[in-house]
Amino acid sequence: MSTETDPVRLSFRDVCARRLEWHGLARPSAGSRPADVARAMAGVHAQVISGAELGVGLRIAGATRTDVRAALWGDHSLIKTFGPRGTVHLLPSDDLPLWVAALSAVPPPREGFPEDVRMTPEQTEKVLAAIAEALQDGELTIDELNDEVIHRAGSWAGDLVMPAFQGKWARWRQAVHLAGMRGVLCFGPNRGRKITYTHPGRWSPGFEPAETLPALAHVVKSYLRAYGPATPQRFAHWLNAPARWAADLFASLAGDLQQVEVEGIAAWVVAGDTAVPAPVTPSVRLLPYFDTYAYRVGNQPPGLLYPGRARDRVLRGNFQALIVDGVVAGLWHQRRSGGRVDLTVEPLVRLDAAQRDELGVQAERVGEILEAKPRLTIGTVTVGGHA
Repeated sequence: MSTETDPVRLSFRDVCARRLEWHGLARPSAGSRPADVARAMAGVHAQVISGAELGVGLRIAGATRTDVRAALWGDHSLIKTFGPRGTVHLLPSDDLPLWVAALSAVPPPREGFPEDVRMTPEQTEKVLAAIAEALQDGELTIDELNDEVIHRAGSWAGDLVMPAFQGKWARWRQAVHLAGMRGVLCFGPNRGRKITYTHPGRWSPGFEPAETLPALAHVVKSYLRAYGPATPQRFAHWLNAPARWAADLFASLAGDLQQVEVEGIAAWVVAGDTAVPAPVTPSVRLLPYFDTYAYRVGNQPPGLLYPGRARDRVLRGNFQALIVDGVVAGLWHQRRSGGRVDLTVEPLVRLDAAQRDELGVQAERVGEILEAKPRLTIGTVTVGGHA
């Protein structure tokens, strides 16, 4: 890693300006596709798919949730699968071979299940093979996949030992997220209210994981472009990887990375990526569930991203966030009713006239993306956040 004698020095304000620009929040792009947004963000957190649709739409001028759905279920340029940290993400389909190879190379976390619940390495591989075979030709619900895996792997895979919401799940289900990270499973379109799964090779003929070292380099650089400047430790947190392993990985990319300083602390960017765009004012944005969560997990400590009251009011409640100049300055809630969406925004800082006008523009944009007529109320959000 390049460690210049006099490294570039950046303020947190600079970092916010970079983040807003690179994420398409400063100026929504007129020419980007949903897959381009997912690439720029190093994956879009999609635990709440409506939030992912809104997050992508906010970054593309004139886009709506229909455009995101078309990318997922029409041309399949986006794929919904298990990505960083084993959590649900939207990733560019063209980059999936790189992501799968990189995620497969991350040392597994410490086993969290009791010994009587776990699978042996051999059993895990047998389940992954069974999932891959079962999903080759179609889309299956979890119950249909359950039957197929037990049939192929053996009755032990169906032992009801995994703690679930109101009962027990079959043993094999602890490998579902791993199957996504290994590239043998992704999400299919919902069948009514039921989630389905399929094999990514159905939509990307010839799909194969890439070579490991180029894939790891791709993920590091994607992360740093989206969330840098950052440290190996923050990268490890974002990827749910061991800190020592991440430090060794950064060191192996000597010459590709550059050291900078952020508020006096050493961090890294992709070599040459030190530009700071001019801030856009007024900068007021309404980000959906998990959008600012990705900001925090990706890089900055909560104290910088969630200053003052925002730490207790927004961070701990996992609300949708009002962003002013790149930091969390409030929360908001939406309630859909037919063709209308009611937006309640609770600022935690005083908004000037220009910022309030921009908030109105953003509310209209949210309505456009959700394909509903918005009604904005500035007041207290009385409902709880997302679990």
